Amino acid sequence: MSVVAAYVYREGKRVREASLTREGLTLARGEFLWIGLYEPTDEEFSALVERFGLHPLAVEDALQAHQIPKLEVYGSELFIVTRTAEGKGDQILYGETHLFVGADHVITIRHGSARGHTPLRTQLEASPAQLKHGPDLIVHGVLDFIVDAYMPIIDGIEDSVLEMEQVALDRFLSRADITRLFHLRRQLLRFSRLLGPMEDVANKLHALELPAIDKDVRPYFRDVADHVRRVASRAAGLRDIVSSVFEVSSLLEQQRQGVITRKLAAWAAILATPTAIAGIYGMNFVHMPELEWLLGYPFALALMLVICSGLYALFKRSRWL
Repeated sequence: MSVVAAYVYREGKRVREASLTREGLTLARGEFLWIGLYEPTDEEFSALVERFGLHPLAVEDALQAHQIPKLEVYGSELFIVTRTAEGKGDQILYGETHLFVGADHVITIRHGSARGHTPLRTQLEASPAQLKHGPDLIVHGVLDFIVDAYMPIIDGIEDSVLEMEQVALDRFLSRADITRLFHLRRQLLRFSRLLGPMEDVANKLHALELPAIDKDVRPYFRDVADHVRRVASRAAGLRDIVSSVFEVSSLLEQQRQGVITRKLAAWAAILATPTAIAGIYGMNFVHMPELEWLLGYPFALALMLVICSGLYALFKRSRWL
């Protein structure tokens, strides 16, 4: 069964469990209902559609999922789409939570999100003074619960990006390192695409006069929007850092290649002198007086040593070696 929890509340306190039948969904004056569903089927959802008169377009979106965050008004009913996210290593796993909000009910529908609302329900039920505000406070709690999970994701990606930044400073980036950087950038880009609409949803709940949202509760949504904005700002900063890691890695690689090239050129110049001298005396011409000179061989070796030592000292001072 896709029904995770269904309870009726009065004055901020749970009074009974509700069943998805006409009798179970009947509410007395001053009561409201919070139903939590996980990937319901059409048949399981039909009782709620009939009881609360949910709009067909919203029902279609809620059952199909794969929606971007949005807020839509259908008469006195609100339909809200949010995106959940969970970090797993360098990967971000996404899900959706849809909310139908009326004056006396909140229906939450989760798709693909393993993070249930049981801890949130327990937290809200522990504070009847707040929960008595009704469905609009539950909407804030759900949005805040979803957005709170964004910050640990950014923290994890930031650790990975800073780790790759240090790797780029210590050595050449391998193919695996570059692949990981591209993967992190793709994750940040995809994550950023949902943060904008999520902030827009929170801003609308804060700024607009909407059905089922009391004016005393609207200021709560400003905090949700600020939280999303901070996450979006950090995500943008991390994308810049990833780009800078590529640039720094390229510059350092060019610098290291330049150092290697200079060293090779310096050693080539040093070894060219003894090679030239040895080559001259290796031609074995008949008329070469130095060949019959008693000190010719040690002189040639000494000459090679002096010239090579001088070149070595010169290149060392110029930091080519």
